[in-house]
Amino acid sequence: PPPPPPISTALGGGAVRPGPSRGDQRCPPTLRRRAVLTTPLVLASAVAPQPASASMVRDGMAAFAANRVGESIALYDKMIEADPASKPYLWQRGLSLYYADRFADGAEQFAADVAVNPNDTEEQIWHLLCLARQQGGSLEAARKSALKVGTDRRPVMRAVQQLFLSGGEAEERELAAIARDGDVGSRFYAALYLSLYHESLGDQAAAEARMREAVDTDYARGGGRSDPMVELARVAMQRRGWQ
Repeated sequence: PPPPPPISTALGGGAVRPGPSRGDQRCPPTLRRRAVLTTPLVLASAVAPQPASASMVRDGMAAFAANRVGESIALYDKMIEADPASKPYLWQRGLSLYYADRFADGAEQFAADVAVNPNDTEEQIWHLLCLARQQGGSLEAARKSALKVGTDRRPVMRAVQQLFLSGGEAEERELAAIARDGDVGSRFYAALYLSLYHESLGDQAAAEARMREAVDTDYARGGGRSDPMVELARVAMQRRGWQ
């Protein structure tokens, strides 16, 4: 998400696979969540999402992929206005908020997501990223407010989680090794999260180098190019002025 399917929702967030989160790896990581991305709103009432909602999620994701981040947030906010119960399932909104530099709002979104999907490692990490990027914040301070999630079955995401929670050199070397020698999808995800890790520390040169590495992987240039996290990497390149 290929790699572990990225950020999930109550529908399984990743590709076509059963289960509540990315922490549940009953489906091969080569399957991406594209098929369920347009229907993220399995609400507490268990009412099926309306076509209009699915269409708006699609539109929001398309706007984000085109680097129209503000437009994507406006679309998600309209969904929440129409149905407040949908908010915890709109992980896409959290990513948009991060790249709009609305870090407090992003942290709130990801915390709401984890409250209904407590096995989602990636949302834990994005919550930390948002906290670290707030004014006066740091990753070290953010760790004190880390959300509790279950154990991820994917080796690459366990390595990512350990790095963000500990910040140790050994953990960074382990993830760097996956970026170099892992399977095709894991190399992309390792490079992506190494970039985000360095960004959270304020090391823009290292963040840029790793993001360039991510978008240049075989996965990003080939079978994974429609993966939302590949699209996110491209948006990051544009918004940071790295291309």
